[in-house]
Amino acid sequence: MSAGTTLTIRVPPETKSRLAELAQKTRRSNSFLANEAIEAYLTRELDIIAGIEEGLADIAAGRVSSEAINIVYVIHMARNGPENDE
Repeated sequence: MSAGTTLTIRVPPETKSRLAELAQKTRRSNSFLANEAIEAYLTRELDIIAGIEEGLADIAAGRVSSEAINIVYVIHMARNGPENDE
């Protein structure tokens, strides 16, 4: 692994304590564990965004049926309610 660069973040004291506990129990550094967590988060979130962008491109290109769009809308409404309809 290359030396990398430094990133400073603020976390709640409980998060810092939990990270230190995990580091001690796994014999890994705080930096290693934080980097692993950030990498996993970035991979997951960027995959989600890529899927959304692909879906939007499919809609724009007419590759999605109106029935499928309605199903997604119904799921959205069930989860978020009409007050959060965007």
